[in-house]
Amino acid sequence: MATNCPIGIFDSGYGGLTVMKEIVKRLPDYDYIYLGDNARTPYGNRSFDTVYRYTLQAVQWFFERGCPLVVLACNTASAKALRTIQQNDLPRIAPDRRVLGVIRPTTEVVGEYSKSGKVGVMATNGTVQSGSYLIEIEKFFPQLDVEQEACPMWVPLVENGEYDHPGADYFIRQHVNRLLGRSPEIDTILLACTHYPLLSQKIRACLPDKVKLISQGPLVAASLEEYLARHPEMDQRLTRGASRNFFTTDDTTAFNQQARVFLGEPIQSQRADLV
Repeated sequence: MATNCPIGIFDSGYGGLTVMKEIVKRLPDYDYIYLGDNARTPYGNRSFDTVYRYTLQAVQWFFERGCPLVVLACNTASAKALRTIQQNDLPRIAPDRRVLGVIRPTTEVVGEYSKSGKVGVMATNGTVQSGSYLIEIEKFFPQLDVEQEACPMWVPLVENGEYDHPGADYFIRQHVNRLLGRSPEIDTILLACTHYPLLSQKIRACLPDKVKLISQGPLVAASLEEYLARHPEMDQRLTRGASRNFFTTDDTTAFNQQARVFLGEPIQSQRADLV
């Protein structure tokens, strides 16, 4: 039996650290393990089957390290793997453990921000093509008119350190204008990629004042807090030592350097193997 039972947070790379940052801010007492599958990133252009297989490997890795609860802080993994893992794998391999994603916590509240009934979703190609946000928003707010915009250059801009440089302006304005050009009445935009909060200032500068810009991290953190309040049996299993451990499937030095940008503080990571 593991004496330490942390919350696991998974992403294909670095972006999930923006979600972790908000979760830790809201729930600082818990123990956490973060894993970035940097050796196999990006997930966005991979098939459903491949993303599912990679994500399940990560979930099992977390379970082996005592995590009763795992958050997929990755939109692609949430879109392409979460449902199958929840419905098919957990009942078989770990019926007493839970895996949560980042899509539902945002889609179940996004309609509350919009007065016009017009909402924009900005995401990676993989997330847009999955249709997951359209499906989930329809469940909670069937009256909403949702327009999606794939922004394939935004993640490379962030990961190459260009997120706060003038060179990013063209690519950001291009996609914002394209989205608003298709639906000028949009008054709420959801950043459906965990990298995009690092671009939020530049995105905001391209938007009319009336448009609200929503990042996932705070919504996911609030949803996790509510989940634990509703499920005291899970909350009681989680240990509270305020520990933070970081793992990557790729080079730890590179991970440490990039992670500081996303998390806002220096870290020391360890190497993990999923296969």
